[in-house]
Amino acid sequence: MVEADTETRAAEPFLGVRRSALEQAWELRPFVPRIAEAIADRLAVSAIVGQLIAARGIGLEEAAAFYEPSLKESMPDPSTILDMDKAVNRVAHALQHNEKIAIFGDYDVDGATSSAVLYRMLTALGASVEIYIPDRMAEGYGPNAPALLGLRDKGVDLVITVDCGTLSFEPLQAAKEVGLDVIVVDHHKAETRLPEAVAVVNPNRLDDDSGLGQLAAVGVCFMLCVALNRALREAGYFNDKREPSLISLLDVVALGTVCDVVPLTGVNRAFVAQGLKVMAQRHNVGITALCDVGRVS
Repeated sequence: MVEADTETRAAEPFLGVRRSALEQAWELRPFVPRIAEAIADRLAVSAIVGQLIAARGIGLEEAAAFYEPSLKESMPDPSTILDMDKAVNRVAHALQHNEKIAIFGDYDVDGATSSAVLYRMLTALGASVEIYIPDRMAEGYGPNAPALLGLRDKGVDLVITVDCGTLSFEPLQAAKEVGLDVIVVDHHKAETRLPEAVAVVNPNRLDDDSGLGQLAAVGVCFMLCVALNRALREAGYFNDKREPSLISLLDVVALGTVCDVVPLTGVNRAFVAQGLKVMAQRHNVGITALCDVGRVS
């Protein structure tokens, strides 16, 4: 154990570089030298890596999980998020009764990747699914009544909103009045009042104590996929069907997590670490194209 040490090394130019190309000062955050040295020894890494980890406020006991995050060790039980089991039961019902499902997404990267993750999961399970992304200029952000009623007219039985919906009181009330079930999967701050929905799966609900409020919406969607897969397995759904690969979804989960600028700690860090490995396999045509254009290998 490293003894308490309050002496810190003051900020200094990072790797000897004083200014960035944009003339911004680069400084290494202050750190406790003895902790940095202990981290470097424990992880068998260079002194500079130990210093960088210590400068991020990571202690010796947490350093290994920070440096080499494990999804197996970091993954919480999805059911700790309020309404997760309600959402799973409704989606399972839709699958078992061949209902048509629509994913109501958002136009930013988190919304797009959330839509993609659920679409890939649900189609792999044999569902009939469509994605609806509202026009930013004409419809604005989040669900709107005309769009939801239009989906109902097209025969949609269940709408899953992703990265939106927590504050969509009037549109979801309109959906309820015509018998259209809605599940909200979101991460934006909620109010005491919740919209009329089958389930509001949002770790940032005021009454949620899962401790997962740092997740991007795509992370919450992945949690839903894990919980759904588990429930279907327990129900014997895969006795004559192949289980979808949850790991294969992590390239998209990583992209949405990084682009939504959520903290890269805990399970988020594990999502990104594993997702980068999946990206490197170059199975996803879209992400591969982005990597090629950006000259990222």
